[in-house]
Amino acid sequence: MQQTFPDICCEQKYHKFRGMLLMKKGRTNLGTDQFMSQKKRGLVLRDHEQLYRTLFLEAMDAIVFWDQNGQILLANEAALKIFECTMEEFVGKKLSDFVYVENGGNCRKFDRLNQIPAAREELLFKMPNGQLKHIEFTSRYISAENYHMTIFRNVSSRYKMEQTLRDSEERFRKVFEGSIDGMVLWNWDLKIVDINPAAANYFDCSREDAIGKKIQNLLLTNDEKVQKDFLRHLFQLKENGTADYLFTASKANETKYYEITSKGNLTSNMNLTVIRDITERRAMQEQLRKSDTLNIVGELAAGIAHEIRNPMTALKGFIQLLQNSMKEEEHSLYFNVITSELARIETIITDFLVLAKPQAIQFQNHDIRKIMRDTIGLLNAQALMHNIQISCRFDDGLPDVYCEGNQLKQVFINIIKNAIEVMPDGGKIDIKICYEKERGLVHTSIRDEGEGIPDDKIEKLGEPFYTTKERGTGLGLMISYKIIKEHKGFIQVQSKVREGTTFHIFLPVQQEAGDENGFYLAGKPNRTFNSKG
Repeated sequence: MQQTFPDICCEQKYHKFRGMLLMKKGRTNLGTDQFMSQKKRGLVLRDHEQLYRTLFLEAMDAIVFWDQNGQILLANEAALKIFECTMEEFVGKKLSDFVYVENGGNCRKFDRLNQIPAAREELLFKMPNGQLKHIEFTSRYISAENYHMTIFRNVSSRYKMEQTLRDSEERFRKVFEGSIDGMVLWNWDLKIVDINPAAANYFDCSREDAIGKKIQNLLLTNDEKVQKDFLRHLFQLKENGTADYLFTASKANETKYYEITSKGNLTSNMNLTVIRDITERRAMQEQLRKSDTLNIVGELAAGIAHEIRNPMTALKGFIQLLQNSMKEEEHSLYFNVITSELARIETIITDFLVLAKPQAIQFQNHDIRKIMRDTIGLLNAQALMHNIQISCRFDDGLPDVYCEGNQLKQVFINIIKNAIEVMPDGGKIDIKICYEKERGLVHTSIRDEGEGIPDDKIEKLGEPFYTTKERGTGLGLMISYKIIKEHKGFIQVQSKVREGTTFHIFLPVQQEAGDENGFYLAGKPNRTFNSKG
């Protein structure tokens, strides 16, 4: 087969280089040559030529010889391909000419090659056409011949692949560590491989403590139902590849709801579980449910009120005529009961209309102490009839509250009237009003000495038709909550069974410019209803 020009060129350069070396060896090892026959020497040289062709010219890796000054003496065809030069362009140049000098670390590593007998490094080289290549090389200094032999291998593709993997891992780590949802990686031995900060926070543990532990240990419960739900989750995951379920946990006197979704065999023997805190979403859904109920009540209220008021007017008129036609003392007790009950029906109808009909509200600055005194004046007679004492304590210098006076009075009437009704055997109602300057709120508390309300029922206060009284409708408190909410305030409830209940009403005192409703609220409750004790 005819040799190509580069091969001839490489061989010519090699023979010249080899002749130089043989001359050197001839001078230094002349005594040895005298003991060798010409025939034997010819055989050895032919063997060397064959070995040269195999190891140098036909090598897949680039091989370059260079002297202590860095000048290139000889290179094979693979080296010319890597450095993208012809033999004439490559030989005679310095190897440092190809090092990417803008990277200071490259230069320092290359300078060390002359200082150590052997080295293995990976550097960035710049080709004559401006292309950058990552090249791995092994270099050895041959002291007897006073030159370096270096084997080069282009690893740019591998470097790019490794860099892509590093970037991918970094992106995964950023997503994993920065996710607001909890994430847990675990294997089919049910052992945790990794856990992100959000999941560690959900389950009150550290990453170091969690890794290596069983995943069911995160549940922190011996509840048999929870354990069965978890096993059912695992079974569904193995069957379908994905699974989800709702996990409920009690933490710090409150219930947390977590949505748990798992993906099986994300990689070999690796599963991913995502934990999402849906407590706020569930609370919002509950509020929407209440709102829907309230809307339905509002739509029905107008029609119901109209239908009831018509026969009510006739009943009241005929009862008055009947009462006037009889003697004053005759059946007076019955007439009083009928009149009282008709008045009660009238009150319920009025409450319905508050829900159904938008009210014309006139907000003004009012002294909340005067509103409370007027309310107590209305209810004092009823309190005395039930042997109940009302005591009041108002802080000095209370600011005015920007409110609708009649609506606020209705709230106080509803709550104080409820307090009277829950103490049939008498008792005491304590009313306090103070100003929380830091929050910009006027705080009104109304405490009774009734039987109290269980914790599970406190959460339902304010819902339509929910009441703890035998003859109650639930509308009074619902309307009270609605009024306070429209005033940009909020209500909190504390209760202890067999000790009593306290309603805390918080109202803002300032009007902020630009607020469409003219309110400013400095504080905001964590929960609408707060049960303590």
